[in-house]
Amino acid sequence: MDDAERVRRRAATVDIMRTAARFRPVHRPLHRTVVAGRYVLLDQIGAGGMGSVWRAHDERTGTTVALKVLGQHSGALLLRFVREQAVRVHHPHVVAPTGWAAEDDLVVLSMDLVAGGSVQDLLDRHGPFPVGYVAVLVEQLLLALAAVHAAGLVHRDVKPANLLLEATGDAAPHLRLGDFGVAAPIADVRFTTVPGAIGTDGYMAPEQARGALPDPTQDLYAVGRVALQLLTGLTPERQGAIGSHPLRPLLERLLVLDPEQRLVSAEVALRLLRRLAITPEVGPPVPDVLSNVDHFPTGWHRWAAWGVLVACLGVVGLCISVTVGVLI
Repeated sequence: MDDAERVRRRAATVDIMRTAARFRPVHRPLHRTVVAGRYVLLDQIGAGGMGSVWRAHDERTGTTVALKVLGQHSGALLLRFVREQAVRVHHPHVVAPTGWAAEDDLVVLSMDLVAGGSVQDLLDRHGPFPVGYVAVLVEQLLLALAAVHAAGLVHRDVKPANLLLEATGDAAPHLRLGDFGVAAPIADVRFTTVPGAIGTDGYMAPEQARGALPDPTQDLYAVGRVALQLLTGLTPERQGAIGSHPLRPLLERLLVLDPEQRLVSAEVALRLLRRLAITPEVGPPVPDVLSNVDHFPTGWHRWAAWGVLVACLGVVGLCISVTVGVLI
């Protein structure tokens, strides 16, 4: 990252902090709300520690996007939101914010809408995956992390719930790494004011759980835990030995407790994975889990208003006709 890019990101961070700090927490219904004259909130599709996630119609581009709405914000939460909006990693296996907006009591991040749900959802529905299917997902995750680390960031919360899937149906899965709310620059001071480990218990590397500064090898340890969970269906606290399977040589190098002995980068992990030459296998299909919610065309709220007006006029006209008929 060059000096000009650092200055640009710092200015954007200060801008959103100043803007967001003026807004009170959201305490009103959001359905059909229009934000910044651009984003129409259609339906809530998720929720998390930072707020809610909505499907929204972008009237400027005519596309449907995902919109993360900031909830009740303490200083630490606001800083997490600021940090996430600063992430600009453009990669087919990454879902990073594309912009932000603020209006009245709402502060939002926009990003691509990924309609296949999360890897955690798929695992909950189908149980453990075939090893060849897991190898495909792990390769895509490592590609995503290679791009994230190249941008000077550590994700710090790699887990199945943060691995999103495009709706590919019976075709090969397409994974996208999302939720950069606790991402941080490599080996830099953390933005949080809360002491202790940053991440999710079980997926954190031992040194990360002890509060070590962000390092890419911490994300690689999490990849090992995720892969083992996809193979066994067991969450990290229930996982035992790695077991005997084609991915074992990779997992042994990812799950090393000593970070100095762990694989040093996502690129090195990718090379090892590809040397294993694991044949891809058919796994569970990934349907469009958002398809059962209505879509609205551009300007739907204006057309809806005209529709209501026309209906009312029709009722009035009918009443007048009935009245005139009775009088006659």
